[in-house]
Parts: sequence; C-alpha cells; structure tokens
Amino acid sequence: MKTQALSLIASSLLLAACSAPQAPSAPAAPEAPLPAAEAAPAADAVQVAPVDAFLAAIDSHCGQAFAGRVLVDEPAQPGNNAFAGQALVMHVRECGTSEIRIPFHVGEDRSRTWVLTRTADGLRLKHDHRHADGSNDPVTMYGGDTASAGTALRQEFPVDAESIEMFQREGLTASVTNTWAMEIEPGKRFLYELSRPGGRLFRVEFDLTAPVDAPPPPWGSGDETP
Repeated sequence: MKTQALSLIASSLLLAACSAPQAPSAPAAPEAPLPAAEAAPAADAVQVAPVDAFLAAIDSHCGQAFAGRVLVDEPAQPGNNAFAGQALVMHVRECGTSEIRIPFHVGEDRSRTWVLTRTADGLRLKHDHRHADGSNDPVTMYGGDTASAGTALRQEFPVDAESIEMFQREGLTASVTNTWAMEIEPGKRFLYELSRPGGRLFRVEFDLTAPVDAPPPPWGSGDETP
C-alpha cells in the first residue's frame, strides 16, 4: 500500500512537471555583424601619360601667341646671334592630340616651326625650317624622340640618328650631341632649350600670362599672303 502511494505521488509530480509552462528561453545573441565590404572604387582613375599631359598643357593655349626673351645663351655667340635685338614670338598655331605645330618667329624671320608629334613610345620634336618661298632649308626636320617618360611640365629630346647624319653632311658637327627640351607651366611660362655637353646652353622663355597678336603664317604653311 505504501509503495503504491509513492508511485501515485511520483506520477503526479511527473505529470505536473510536464504540464508546467516552460520558462522563456533567453534571446539568441545577435550574430556578429559581417565586416563591412570595402567600398568598390568608382571607375578606375584614368592614368594620363606625362607626354599626353604635356601636349594637353600646350594645347590649352591653342591659337594664342606669346612674346619671349632669351634667358641663357652660353657661351655667347657674338657676331653670329640671329636672336640679338629681335622680337621673339611663339604661336600655338595648329593643335591636336597627336601633333602640335608652333611657329617660332624671330623678327621678320618666319622660317622656324616646332613640330611636336605623339609617337607610340613618347613624343617627337622636329624643327621645320623653310625659306621665304616655302622651300625646305638644307637643314630641316631635325630633332629627336624622348628617351624617358619625362613629366607633364618638361620633356627632353636627344638628337636622333637621322639628324646626326644630316648635321654631319652639312658640316654642323657641333650639333651631333644636341639635346632639346621644352617646359610649360600653363598660364605662366613656356621654355625652349638647347644644350650640348661642354657647356652650350640656350634658353628662350615665353610669357604665357600676356598673349600678343598672332603673327603672320610661317613660311611654307601655304597660308601666306601673296
């Protein structure tokens, strides 16, 4: 009888336990936030080659002309200086992304045009020299290609083999070691430079802050007034 009573009590307790309301479970811990994804860069910034930035800087002055002055002429060239006492004017006359032509007028002499051409590897400078009748000077289209990337402000042009051959043919042996250079600070200054080992240095600087009237067309352009 006692054993039966204990069994009844145990059964009652078990039934009560099963029917009792369950205590609410603790809320699940929030999941750790995923690491923030790195912001995807907008379109990759276009990398502009220094030579293209250099050409663009010159092109920004397309159609304008500027007065210049000789900054350096070493050693001096007494009795053989075509620039002494002459008005110096550069004219950014023909522009584009692949070629820019810049006539360089020395007084009434309109024989010189700098020709900058974009190449697959860099930039080329040539000097187009003409006579008043438009015919080529015996010494013309000389210059060279850039040998390094340069910068958006300065490009250098060591003499090329074609020019060396021409200089030797024309007896201009001093020019076979030429290096030309150009510099530009848009809206401020433009510089043309010729240098050689041994001390030869010639620099002409043009004031880009004060445009002047455009000069007549260069000789050989086909636009000259008869």
